Amino acid sequence: RFGGRDAPAAYNNTPEPSADAPTPLQVLLNKELRSALGMAVQALPTSCRSGFVLREVEGTSVAETAAALRCTESNVKVRLLRARVRLRTRLAGFAPARTFPFLGLRCDRMVLGVLARLSPQPDSFGLN
Repeated sequence: RFGGRDAPAAYNNTPEPSADAPTPLQVLLNKELRSALGMAVQALPTSCRSGFVLREVEGTSVAETAAALRCTESNVKVRLLRARVRLRTRLAGFAPARTFPFLGLRCDRMVLGVLARLSPQPDSFGLN
């Protein structure tokens, strides 16, 4: 029996999971998304891929990217836009409906604001 005072020390010292810690499902989805994103980036044409990696992964400026690729800054912007469109299209079916976390207080404030605007109006049944 592993309850109360008879529980082994290993069970008593197990830390509670943090509220900020990702759930196992989130860890799995993040791993799958990283893999899918990596494959999608590799599938980009070289001109789009190099600009995307320099700008979004390496964090170079438009001017630095243009110098590295020996093209104009406008061309870098066009390549980056094309890369993003291709990635968005390729990954569109990947994300589940509830990809984004609940924003807690922000959502609650929004709901309360909407309800406050609606409350002075009588409902259609005349109950308010």
